[in-house]
Amino acid sequence: MDEHAHNTCIICGEHKLEGIHIVSEFICDACEAEMIHTDVQEEKYHFFIHRMKQIWVQKNA
Repeated sequence: MDEHAHNTCIICGEHKLEGIHIVSEFICDACEAEMIHTDVQEEKYHFFIHRMKQIWVQKNA
């Protein structure tokens, strides 16, 4: 894969150049940083968990 290709982030849905791949999905740098700094008590934490579950759902589909 071209390392400069745009990837669609499974968290924000935006096309980004920089980020990480987990299994066959992509998470942009901005979302990764936000996830790392989100406290488990915050509502956004549950959103991140829901989106991350999609990695395993799609892999096992």
